[in-house]
Formats: sequence, C-alpha cells, structure tokens
Amino acid sequence: MPKWPDDDVILFDGVCIFCSRWVRFIAKRDTAKRFRFTPIQSDYGARLARTFGIDPNDPDTNAVVHRGEAFLQSDAALTVLSHLPGWSWTRALLAVPKPLRNAVYGLIARNRYRIFGKYDACFVPDADLRARVIE
Repeated sequence: MPKWPDDDVILFDGVCIFCSRWVRFIAKRDTAKRFRFTPIQSDYGARLARTFGIDPNDPDTNAVVHRGEAFLQSDAALTVLSHLPGWSWTRALLAVPKPLRNAVYGLIARNRYRIFGKYDACFVPDADLRARVIE
C-alpha cells in the first residue's frame, strides 16, 4: 500500500448523513484534536481516495491515514476509535476475524444512504470543526 505524507487524516463521504455523524462523533471525543477530516468530494479527498484504490465517485469505505499508512473499512473505524480517550478497549475487536468485521462494515456501507439518508451537498461543519477539515 502506498504511503501518504499527512497523518491522522480521516477520509469520509461528505454527502452521507451517517458518515458526517461519524465525523462529528470523532471530533467531539478527540479532545487532543489529533484527527483531521477530508470529504471524498474535495480535491484533496479525491486524490487521497485514488491513491488508496477508492473510487471517489462511488466510495464503499472510509479510510484513515495513520503513521503514513491507510487503513480501510473496519480497520479504519477501529484504528480511529482506539485512539480516542476512553475507547482504547476497541482494539480488542481487532481479534475478530477481518473478513467477518468487513462483512458487517460492508453491509452498513452498501446500505448507508437507504438507511440513514444523503445530503444534497457536503455537510457544512461548525467553525470549530471546519478548522480541522482539509479540502
């Protein structure tokens, strides 16, 4: 997998309501403000996605770049959660076989618009969160 120069960047689908709520969930709990965010619909996000083999026009996963390496699907979610205060216990979920974790992840990802809905355009974060968004 290729390396990425920026660290602790979370790639997400900016029109997906579930994905946008995920970003707000992380931002609220990330008291150290370690993570930054980029919607896949931005130039930066699309470049990052293509680098790691994600189709920017049909994203099927979020991703996080941590220590220069991209983590996808359930690995991305667990990597992020495990670095939040009070959530280190989620590392134990990495013991669940990856095919099983990714099957559950994929089921939610494929149905996220139908279950949670979709914005007409990328969600607009508040000023505090906007400072952590890379476009």
